[in-house]
Amino acid sequence: MPSRFQFAMSIPALALSLVTDLWGQGAPPVTAETAQRIDAVFATWNNTHSPGCVLGVSRNGNVVYTRGYGMSNLEYDVAITPDSIFQVGSIAKQFTAFAIALLASDGKLSLDDDIHRYLPELPEYGEPVTIRQLLAHTAGFPDFGFLLRRAGWRFADITTEDDVLEILARHKSLNFRPGSEFLYSNTGYTLLAIIVRRVSGQSHREFAETRIFAPLGMRDTHIQEDHRTIVRRRTSAYEPRPGGGLRINIPNWDISGATNLLTTANDLLKWEQNLVDGRVGGKALVDAMQVSGHLNDGSATAYGFGLLIEPYRGVRTINHSGGDAGYRAEVVRFLDHDLAIATLCNLGTINPRLLNRKVAEIVLGPRVFASLAPTVPITHAEMEKLVGTYWNATTQDVWRILIMDGKLMTGASPDALVALGDSRFRLGEQSIELKFSVSMTGSTLEVRGAPPMLQPATFARVTAPTYSDADLQAYAGEYRNDDLAATLTIAVTPGQHLSLSRRKFEPLTLDAVKLDVFTTRVLGTVTFVREASGKVIGLTNSDGQTRGVSFTRVDLPLTRK
Repeated sequence: MPSRFQFAMSIPALALSLVTDLWGQGAPPVTAETAQRIDAVFATWNNTHSPGCVLGVSRNGNVVYTRGYGMSNLEYDVAITPDSIFQVGSIAKQFTAFAIALLASDGKLSLDDDIHRYLPELPEYGEPVTIRQLLAHTAGFPDFGFLLRRAGWRFADITTEDDVLEILARHKSLNFRPGSEFLYSNTGYTLLAIIVRRVSGQSHREFAETRIFAPLGMRDTHIQEDHRTIVRRRTSAYEPRPGGGLRINIPNWDISGATNLLTTANDLLKWEQNLVDGRVGGKALVDAMQVSGHLNDGSATAYGFGLLIEPYRGVRTINHSGGDAGYRAEVVRFLDHDLAIATLCNLGTINPRLLNRKVAEIVLGPRVFASLAPTVPITHAEMEKLVGTYWNATTQDVWRILIMDGKLMTGASPDALVALGDSRFRLGEQSIELKFSVSMTGSTLEVRGAPPMLQPATFARVTAPTYSDADLQAYAGEYRNDDLAATLTIAVTPGQHLSLSRRKFEPLTLDAVKLDVFTTRVLGTVTFVREASGKVIGLTNSDGQTRGVSFTRVDLPLTRK
């Protein structure tokens, strides 16, 4: 006799009947044929030995399909069900933004207030930083996780609100002038959660429960501020283990704002309907959340209050993804079709954004969406002309283009680049487009796409020099950042490479990008700094969310006069 789990997994009609029982009148459930096509999208994980996902689909505010695929907990053989609870990463940001908007509506703060009014322990940055800029990801704050890791924090270490405020107080600069750029920021939304607490007099969790979750009937949703809290029906989260298999990967933050929202697919669909009708907060407030922010020069960012505003193949959407440790999630609403889809997963290699769009095409039909740009053939010789390392001097980001198994790859994504003609490429089925250009001054790569690359970024192709042993030895030494109490040690390995060591971590190999510039697997870009004589006297460290953190070389011999 099949187990209860196997039985439930084999009959899509059971999910349909549950939806009908729950909602009664309203939008009809999807047909059995449509349900089978949706289930096929998740077939890879729909078994008893894999983590997986829960899917929720609503039309006109009524749930029409919901189902779990795969396992909630591999240690106890617990299956994912529509009631399974997931941590949904950055989907939390829209709830933090909504809490701030409610406080502004109450008259307790203004979105144009200088944040130092509520966060006096932060350094002065030369000009005001506003709450609105935190909401819009234009404030320029470095990523607090980047700073903490340089100061010796491991990913598994517990991080508290005090830790975040302390490290930001010690690091006294921003990535850029407030309002001049868009750069996705977990730090900004963590600070917004602290502002909610200080202005409301309640914890972030209490405020959200009282003002948002309870009024909307989101009974299975809460903001977690203590990682030790017992949560019934919570899924475990997993990631691939190097060498094969899986291992547990659950975040243990004791902070909120940017992440740490625990919820279900059905509760997120209730929230999506509130973004339509404004039952809580009012229609004007929820509409304002869904309007793009702007930079100082007036250009739009396509990001509202914790919400991304973008078209998908000609169809307007409001959406946001979330990823934290082994959890992955996305919720998206197709504005002109009264369709909302939430997919929550507990395996770090799953892409819910892609899954949601496949489900949308099944539910709405392919004719609703503009066709993907047709691909064109490309020869191996044509691909070879594009291979190389591309560098953006402003962000200090690096893209590496290479050929693997006869396909053009970025090295950072499992998706291949598909040729669209005219030197344009799409990254798999993602909304990221690359365009290569060759001129008398060299080759460039322009990247456009989804967050965190809302604005196009241009990269110049660069060539790393051939380093002799003496060249590499010139970099070797200890480099110190006193504000972070962090030391990086650069050494030359027997294989004639540079390595970077730091407290509590294994050494990392530095890969050359151009003269004095190297990348690491997990620490971003390292750029060595020379004085006028050519002597190496320091380095800066950057990644996608933090720029130019300076370290001074501390092992240089004293110069005698």
